[in-house]
Amino acid sequence: MYKCAIILAAGEGKRMKSLIPKVLHKVAGKEMVNHVIDIMRKSNLSDINVIVGKGSAQVKEATSSRNVTYSFQENQLGTGHAVLSAKEFLKDKTGTVAIFSGDAPLITEETTRKFLEFHEKNEFKATILTSIVEDSKKYGRIIRDDKGTVLKIVEHKDCNEEELKVKEINAGMYCFDIEVLVDSLSKLNNENAQGEYYITDLIEIIKSEGLKVGAIDVPFRETLGVNGRVELAEAEMIMKNRINKKHMENGVTIIDPQNTYIGADVLIGCDTIIYPGNVLEGKTIIKSNCMLYPNSRIFDSIIEEGVTIQSSVILECHIGTKTTVGPYAYIRPETEIGSHARIGNFVEIKKSKIGDNTKVSHLTYIGDAEVGSGCNFGCGTVVVNYDGKKKYKTIIGNNSFIGCNTNLVSPVEVKDNTYIAAGSTITKEVPEGSLAIARARQVILKGWVEKKGLTK
Repeated sequence: MYKCAIILAAGEGKRMKSLIPKVLHKVAGKEMVNHVIDIMRKSNLSDINVIVGKGSAQVKEATSSRNVTYSFQENQLGTGHAVLSAKEFLKDKTGTVAIFSGDAPLITEETTRKFLEFHEKNEFKATILTSIVEDSKKYGRIIRDDKGTVLKIVEHKDCNEEELKVKEINAGMYCFDIEVLVDSLSKLNNENAQGEYYITDLIEIIKSEGLKVGAIDVPFRETLGVNGRVELAEAEMIMKNRINKKHMENGVTIIDPQNTYIGADVLIGCDTIIYPGNVLEGKTIIKSNCMLYPNSRIFDSIIEEGVTIQSSVILECHIGTKTTVGPYAYIRPETEIGSHARIGNFVEIKKSKIGDNTKVSHLTYIGDAEVGSGCNFGCGTVVVNYDGKKKYKTIIGNNSFIGCNTNLVSPVEVKDNTYIAAGSTITKEVPEGSLAIARARQVILKGWVEKKGLTK
């Protein structure tokens, strides 16, 4: 059976007090609406339509890589009006449409599949996702008869004394038979105090025609909608715990899960140990047997097996097997570091390739460079890659020794098996097997201090 999804993402989110559309606020490093889209994809809902409104350009940009279509809700006149905006998307389709909220990022693949299966197996024309909560606050209530059949959804403000005692609430997520939904949308009106169109009224329309309506409850932590910063923090905590638990169950040691922050799309191999304060983001891959000591940030990077990292920032890089990084190293985008290398304290590397077994131990900057294997950089080395207008490349061959406080003025090439004396400024090619010394000869002026009257 054909299945598609509509994601409601047009709300302005005034309670967020933000210039950013509500659905673009991030949970575990990913926009809420992209969490929902990704779960829909995993649940075999390949045809996805996102309802956009205010901030539509921002939402489209943030979701552009997800291969979705868009419907535009010009005025926000209720959830039913949002679905009305997708009539063109639904035109001539048959099967099932799932409707989810772009501000409810905690829904899981397991629950989504269960929801769809429940809807189709029981041949319901509409199915409501619900949750059982002790404090039902201002949520709409699901009213059932003695046999458990759904009778209606009653908004909190319209509940009588008995209905207020009901603990089953409407989660705001639905499955519909597409043809029934389209027919019911033509009968939807806004004859209410708010002058808005509500999805909940569709349930009453479908029931009035004698068609089957079902409801299935799932844990509230999966249906929590984010309306403000407090709920955003709650969603972040739930997602963080869920992600960390998954990695620990897969063989990763997380010393302090409450103080470890791992993005939703991060992959980690078994027997890696993660200390507190680490922030792992984006499409990062940490392979097995790595040691992440406290307080590093790693974004969109590949860390091979057996790497040790301490208190460093690594962005869009590739770190080779059994290399050590840090403390306080800054590895910038487009850098590739080989195996068994050493990148030490207060080292910055930008857009460079560092060979196997090379050591850059401390207080060094390497930018726009290609460095061979088996090299050693002394303290204070600088690759001078920028002349104020353009960036230039430096090439350093295998087994080169760069003395302390050396400046390599790009573009320049240092061949294999070379030595550069400490304090040199290198501006010309250094031939293979050579020693390069590029510093002024030392001059001694005896008695100069006394002559100048500087004796203390």
